[in-house]
Amino acid sequence: MDEERKYWVAFSVFPGVGPVRFRLLRDFFGSAKRAWTASEKTLRTIKLPEKLVNEFVVFRKKFDVEKYLQELSALHVSVSTLDEPKYPPLLKQISDAPFLLYVKGLRNSKPIDLSRTIGVVGTRKITRYGEDVTKRLVEGLVSYGFTIVSGMAYGVDAVAHQTAIDCGGKTIAVLGCGIDIIAPPSNARLYHEISEEGCGAIVSEMPLGLRPNKGLFPARNRIISGLSLGVLVTEGADDSGALITARNAGEQGREVFAVPG
Repeated sequence: MDEERKYWVAFSVFPGVGPVRFRLLRDFFGSAKRAWTASEKTLRTIKLPEKLVNEFVVFRKKFDVEKYLQELSALHVSVSTLDEPKYPPLLKQISDAPFLLYVKGLRNSKPIDLSRTIGVVGTRKITRYGEDVTKRLVEGLVSYGFTIVSGMAYGVDAVAHQTAIDCGGKTIAVLGCGIDIIAPPSNARLYHEISEEGCGAIVSEMPLGLRPNKGLFPARNRIISGLSLGVLVTEGADDSGALITARNAGEQGREVFAVPG
């Protein structure tokens, strides 16, 4: 990995810098490396909160990027940065695209088609109707060559991923936690099928070891819709996180589909 990309990775681990602040730093300094190594005095001249600068100065002294890269390699996790050709083109179009994605998946002769992607989301408390309609629609989408994108949660997400796999299609699971965390644990088999058996890819913008929490899911949901041409909601209550994904899709200019009932 070249020197510049190492510092993209390093910034992805620091919790105070997201897509907007990373863009600000990179525009100001000209590169991630120069931003990471800038003097504390220079950092204080940028429009960043004083508390954030203090935390960053402490963090970069302790963080060992080489050790972290070794951990990624041991887990067979690659990274894709926003300025690379292999970065998902649809995701690159959204205003708050992750500046770095962690990716875990087996390369094989049938690559993932990122130009024909559909997000399929819905409730964790899936009903028989929700399960049936999710399976039927995913089967049809896969038969037309679509890649299925979802969040690997209980319920609709898990059914969408598994149906895509069972039909011989590809699926992308977007996590709201570190890519090394299997959440929920009951989806361990699904995680391994996607990441290690050539059925697709696991992706996350979160650093290794970050446990899931409610606050991370809206960020995860914008990636699901951002990766997709459109989002299909097969079942979801008024307070369902799936509706956040649908709202993101609308704001991103994507198609939104909903199943009757």
